Amino acid sequence: MTKTIYVATTNPGKINEFNEMLSPLNLNVKSLKDEVPQMDDVEETGETFRDNAILKAETYAERYQLPILADDSGLEVDALNGEPGVYSARYAGEAKNDEANIDKVLHQLENVSESNRDAAFVCVIAFAEPNSTTLTSEGKCAGSITDKRYGEHGFGYDPIFKPDGYDQTLAELGPEIKNTISHRRHALNNMLTQLETVLGR
Repeated sequence: MTKTIYVATTNPGKINEFNEMLSPLNLNVKSLKDEVPQMDDVEETGETFRDNAILKAETYAERYQLPILADDSGLEVDALNGEPGVYSARYAGEAKNDEANIDKVLHQLENVSESNRDAAFVCVIAFAEPNSTTLTSEGKCAGSITDKRYGEHGFGYDPIFKPDGYDQTLAELGPEIKNTISHRRHALNNMLTQLETVLGR
């Protein structure tokens, strides 16, 4: 019987990535919103990605008595002292506007040289089930911020993030390459062995 786990996100891009990356485990991956249309938001009050991932996973697992996979991820820019960090989704305001967030980062880096635009995407994943120990894993994708948007794929900051070793942004490289090098991929790789043990595969 295929086990269903629920991802605590309403972002279809993330759901697609989790589905593809967890395919080796033959899991049915669904958005928690599909199962619980009235799901309440969990206020992300943690100071780190790990804090927020655990908070979301454990709160939803207990509230709805379901196996929950949650992540907190974002962009850390060296020249901005690690910003946007845990505020990546709402960097330009509470509306979660990707374009406005990108505009803010580019504006703040206007006078920063190409050699000083190092950045990294960071992702922490937490898996929680009722009355079980919560699993966590972390992944990073290092790169740099471009001077403007490039590419049409992906979401979030993908159009301005060029991963190390590539001459194109994640939005230009597309999902096939992105899903092999992304911060979420590295975090999931670190989680797979733990999930295999927990799920008895």
